[in-house]
Amino acid sequence: MKTKSQRSKLWTLFINMLYISTFTFGGGFVIVNFMRKAFVEKLGWIDEDEMLDLIAIAQSSPGAIAVNASILVGQRVAGFPGMAVSVLGTILPPMIILTVISFFYEAFATNKYVNLMLKGMQAGVAALILDVVFDLTINLSKRQRPIHVLMLATAFIATFLFKVNVVFIILAAALIGVILNFWDRKRVLLL
Repeated sequence: MKTKSQRSKLWTLFINMLYISTFTFGGGFVIVNFMRKAFVEKLGWIDEDEMLDLIAIAQSSPGAIAVNASILVGQRVAGFPGMAVSVLGTILPPMIILTVISFFYEAFATNKYVNLMLKGMQAGVAALILDVVFDLTINLSKRQRPIHVLMLATAFIATFLFKVNVVFIILAAALIGVILNFWDRKRVLLL
């Protein structure tokens, strides 16, 4: 039997995820930024470091980053029931929107005003993704060692300028992380 406080928390989680999923366009990184603002800044249910960790796990897991992040946040906030309501709140708006659009696809596909609106939204989405990148970079640089910031910059340059496959970047970053972890443990043992 759930207490009133637990039901209230689940309802708040569901409403926040429903709102975020309904009014954000541009994919997972945009939704993740709104999740951070809702659950870290506004509600205070998750701290900044933990949210960065959840984002990293969500990004590296198979599937849509928005759904992965909602699963992790929901589980962290309220266990399995939180995970269920969080995912439901995340997937409900796109399912409804896509169902409606599928009925009127011809009208949407050929409508020049809809196409102009979508082009305008692309610019807004690009700005939101840049906002996420800057926020995450600033937060990462505050809590991490300079080597991590250097890895971030190197990964960006390798992807953007040299078109290196993301799989190789992830594997290289994982290898560097393991090496740094062993280095830190060895250093602690020597002290």
